[in-house]
Amino acid sequence: MLKRLFYEEDGQGMVEYGLIIALIAVAVIVALGALGGGIKGIFEDVNAKLGEETTP
Repeated sequence: MLKRLFYEEDGQGMVEYGLIIALIAVAVIVALGALGGGIKGIFEDVNAKLGEETTP
């Protein structure tokens, strides 16, 4: 029974997909962290320009 447990590959595909998804999640988190300040600055600039145009 122990020998069969080592040679079964039924769950191996799911583990691989889980690792790929985890790697993608880490990459997205790192990218958003790196770009977060720049994106925030863009939105602040747009907000400031919209505020200037609506002020009489």
